[in-house]
Amino acid sequence: MHSVLYRAIIVGDSRCICYAYRHLCSSLGTRYFSHKEQSQEELIRYLDILTVKLGKGSSEEEALHTLLNDETCDAIPLSQNLVHLLLQRYKDDWQSALGVFRWAGSQSSFRHSPESYDMMVDILGRMKVMQKLRDLLDEMRKSGLVTMNTVAKVMRRFVGAGQWVDAVKIFDDLQALGLEKNIDSMNLLLDTLCKEKFVEQAREIFLELKQHIAPNAHTFNIFIHGWCKICRVDEAHWTIEEMKGYGCRPCVISYSTIIRCYCQEGNFIKVYELLDEMQAQGCPANVITYTTIMSALAKAEKFEEALKVPERMRSSGCRADTLFFNSFLYTLGRAGRLDDAAYVFNVEMPKAGVSPNTSTYNSLISMFCYHAQEKRAFEILKEMENSDYCKPDAQTYHPLIKSCFRSGKIDGVLNDILNDMIKKYHLSLDLSTYTLLIHGLCRGDRCNWAFSLFEEMIDQDIIPRFRTCQLLLDEVKQKNMFQAAEKIEDLMKKLSFAAVGVDPAVMGVGPAAAIPAAVKSAGLELGNIDLYEINEAFASQYVYCCKKLGLDPRKVNVNGGAIALGHPLGATGARCVATLLNEMKRRGRDCRYGVISMCIGSGMGAAAVFERGDY
Repeated sequence: MHSVLYRAIIVGDSRCICYAYRHLCSSLGTRYFSHKEQSQEELIRYLDILTVKLGKGSSEEEALHTLLNDETCDAIPLSQNLVHLLLQRYKDDWQSALGVFRWAGSQSSFRHSPESYDMMVDILGRMKVMQKLRDLLDEMRKSGLVTMNTVAKVMRRFVGAGQWVDAVKIFDDLQALGLEKNIDSMNLLLDTLCKEKFVEQAREIFLELKQHIAPNAHTFNIFIHGWCKICRVDEAHWTIEEMKGYGCRPCVISYSTIIRCYCQEGNFIKVYELLDEMQAQGCPANVITYTTIMSALAKAEKFEEALKVPERMRSSGCRADTLFFNSFLYTLGRAGRLDDAAYVFNVEMPKAGVSPNTSTYNSLISMFCYHAQEKRAFEILKEMENSDYCKPDAQTYHPLIKSCFRSGKIDGVLNDILNDMIKKYHLSLDLSTYTLLIHGLCRGDRCNWAFSLFEEMIDQDIIPRFRTCQLLLDEVKQKNMFQAAEKIEDLMKKLSFAAVGVDPAVMGVGPAAAIPAAVKSAGLELGNIDLYEINEAFASQYVYCCKKLGLDPRKVNVNGGAIALGHPLGATGARCVATLLNEMKRRGRDCRYGVISMCIGSGMGAAAVFERGDY
């Protein structure tokens, strides 16, 4: 069993108190600081005090009790701005957020605004605490605070949680909520269902409602988008004809949605047929349509065909915009036509009166770096730095960093690039930039530098991917950097556990959420996993999780689950780990990755990823 290396993937502690409050306040914008009695500094100070009082990991009841029984909290003057900031602060911690919300509502001198209620609705819905959401909606109904904005949030969250029937009930109860059933509310319901791929259900509802509410063009565009989203483009095309039957004229959005679907399928014959149909119907394609087509052709490596799109667009009288030119430049780069790309950038874009943006420059820099023309890439960077339109971002420098590693110019040029990023443009290194640097430095025999960046990541609470840790660990061991190796191994041991929460009303489905979270954080996909051990608390729970994730039954509970082997109280994890690791050991190197998962009472779920240590 010692040959199997355990790694726990941290998905993130939603109640972590370490937070940059000043950045939070500035990110909310000045609209939250309009209260004439509280300055921004006061709001930040009150926010700090209340956050410290709440502490870490408070339940709803604990948070409420703490705030109600603290003299310091009692002395803080509440304002809508402060409550909004608190709810924003705890947007990923519904229990603390609800405790704060209840505490504020209990103050005699304060009354929640409709915006505060909507924020709380959104928090509960996003965290899928649906019963609490229902209770809050009922409370809002009694106070006459429900708006269509509230309804939109509630519907979206119910449908997102797979509870589309509840979203329909909300629509049915609109009049009881003080709202009207009309074309706007019907379209809202249909759009919410279609965006989450419940298109057939939306269609059935529409067939019932159309006798009472006449559809409009937007109604049919919703269905066109929905059918395309589930790859049933024939139904989308039929909806165009149905639309005409109701006296609604298809617009460029109607056709372009179907064209996008054909592009995704690689069916460009249908794309051109639909373009001709649009022209015949007096509804010519717009620049977005042409950009979609050219991008799809380039992605399919049909470069010559893609490069004919600009001429077709010009002949139709459609004017190019920045996004179109960005796609055009990308296509030219992929086709290896660098001089043509430079001509388009230097001549055609100014002639058309189109200004470049950051993506324009980034595309050119990436193109020149890919073709080992670093000098031209740096010339574009210099031009970008002097531009009135935009400045470099982190993505601007990634191709240049890769070029440094490829050419071996690490000590000089790479240092200059990083100095420009950090000191000149005050760009923060993100996970992708750190990953790129550490991997490149390891391959370039700059192990000490790579490890210093690794420590810098940890200090900034940026968790490196497991593969980054493994690569760096191998390098530091070769250099006999034993202390560094120990620090990396300590982190790796903490890198593979995922704990999630689901609606307590559907307790048991936790593994369906925890497994993807753990696997993703490991830098893997479900297809990489060779063996699963899912605790079989109930047969239905196991069956649901397997179907939800599309797991191969031949990989799951191969020696029987808890129904066969037993469900020891307080020792489920130990039983699952022992079963999984022994089976991984028995199968040898044919079984590299294994996952255990279990549901926990009150709606929790946990999962862990294991990897053999002999890879």
